[in-house]
Amino acid sequence: MSTEPTSLPKGLLYTLALGTFAIGTESFMIAGLLPRIASDLAVTVTQAGLLVTAFALTYAIGGPLLAIFTSGWPRRTVLVGGMAAFALGNALAYASHDYLGLLSARVLLALTAGLYTPSANALASAIAPPAQRGRALAIVSGGLTIAIVAGVPLGTLLGTHLGWRATFGAVALLAAFAAAALAIGLPRSLGEGSKPVSLEARLDAARLPGVLPTLVVTLLWGTGTYAVLTYLAPYLKRVADMPAEGMSGILLLWGVAAAVGLALGGRATDRFGSFNVVVPALLLLAAAFYYLAAMAGFGHWPLGLLLPGVVLWGLATWGFYPAQQNSLVNRSGVALAPVVLSLNASFQYAGFSLGALAGGFAVAHASPGVVGWVGGSFEVLALVLVVVIERRGAARRLVVA
Repeated sequence: MSTEPTSLPKGLLYTLALGTFAIGTESFMIAGLLPRIASDLAVTVTQAGLLVTAFALTYAIGGPLLAIFTSGWPRRTVLVGGMAAFALGNALAYASHDYLGLLSARVLLALTAGLYTPSANALASAIAPPAQRGRALAIVSGGLTIAIVAGVPLGTLLGTHLGWRATFGAVALLAAFAAAALAIGLPRSLGEGSKPVSLEARLDAARLPGVLPTLVVTLLWGTGTYAVLTYLAPYLKRVADMPAEGMSGILLLWGVAAAVGLALGGRATDRFGSFNVVVPALLLLAAAFYYLAAMAGFGHWPLGLLLPGVVLWGLATWGFYPAQQNSLVNRSGVALAPVVLSLNASFQYAGFSLGALAGGFAVAHASPGVVGWVGGSFEVLALVLVVVIERRGAARRLVVA
């Protein structure tokens, strides 16, 4: 008898999305606050950008290690405990009064986010029917997108008027609420009967045909995205002379486009397959970054002429996300979904770390206007690799047939 789920448990998925909403708000809001953090802590914008690098690198390394360490724990304990610890990390960031203190708080935040997010995505893939897995992943990932639409602009606005520490204080309260909602909403029997995945099985998952190259696609996508996002505020100041107060509106626009892209990406993945979503998403993303770079190369422009690039960027980058996750789950199988999605998150945040470094290098040695060239080039590399993976997979299937 089949034990696969037959309906989409939306209530449980939305509860999981509360946690990704809190994480997304903290993770993405820092891009709009970097100039203020740099000024307040008496460091350069590039040094402040290392707060992004430290978070992403810690997430990339700590995620798999925590997945191994907690593999035998009840899923409810992992999810509720991870979110409670995330609230604590934000409280420590709020209380920080120097660069080292804030850096340490962001390391803790990365560890707790790395514990929660892959577990939530893996659970979503396991409790959804196969034909609706893309939609389930989009709902949980939608917490990140709603954070971009609402949490990040509001956090940036709060930081503009009350200081950046107030934003971390607000997210601490938000995360505490999410932890309480998870404690109430997640069944105590969640994950009963599931067996911990051994280290050997985790290594075997990475060796499955197409898995490691697909993870590298995630790395390249994340590098390109964060090369631009980390230094979006300096870019807009350089190209459109936009004041810091305008960042909340720009992030709101980007977030609305991201929400639309995520919803379309999840549904399109279920209908057309991952490859047919990933390819156009990466093409559009590269085009958006090259558009922003080209505009910067021709001097100053009214802000309105840069907005199409921002909208296209939001649509494409989050349209890619559920399709990429679904591609990995299809390659590994649902049983190993927790493993490959944890690895995917690690490669994603490794890309974010590299992107922040690459963008910082471009800003330090050229200008904020060139970050679009950096971002677009990484997306083109990701696209080329996707095509190579698909052709090798097709050739392998022909041989087997």
